Amino acid sequence: MADTSKTVLMMGNPNVGKSALFNRLTGGDAVVSNYPGTTVDYTKGVLIENGKEYEVIDAPGTYSLEARDAAEGVAVRLISENSDAVVLVVLDATRVERGLYLVLEVIERGYPVIIALNMIDAARDRQIVVDTHVLQKILGVPVVPTSAVSGEGVRDLAEMIRKAQKADIEAVRARADGRFDESEQSGGCAGCGLCGGC
Repeated sequence: MADTSKTVLMMGNPNVGKSALFNRLTGGDAVVSNYPGTTVDYTKGVLIENGKEYEVIDAPGTYSLEARDAAEGVAVRLISENSDAVVLVVLDATRVERGLYLVLEVIERGYPVIIALNMIDAARDRQIVVDTHVLQKILGVPVVPTSAVSGEGVRDLAEMIRKAQKADIEAVRARADGRFDESEQSGGCAGCGLCGGC
């Protein structure tokens, strides 16, 4: 079932193109604020997609939900304060493995998740192939290849936000170990929202 939340919280490691993607999604019309009691900035903007208005929050870059510095602390507080948000996790397509820990932490907390596999153009240039369908099937959430620089996939990402999914972390672990249930083995939907059946 697709989420009906109107807040989208963008999270990701530093330097994955998250802020550039935020600008593509919101048109660059944003409000930059300091998180109360800190000198750490975060940005808010608006995305209107299919007549629905989303408040988009660009959290500071973080490697995990266990804060190690002030910026990560703000990111952790933002996710805690927005318990009804869709979490858009931005991954670097040239180094997917670096962001998976954060993805799994967000899934484990029970948030509806969608993944932007950003910098897909840079991955292609380096002849790095990421099988988004397999990644999507293992994680059980939508994975959309994007390039914030060129705009590739940004429209698809905006349209897919409504299909963000909550995933069962135990099922993710099983699929990562190659254990798919019967419907998944026969090509059935893993709950990612892209088969049209959700």
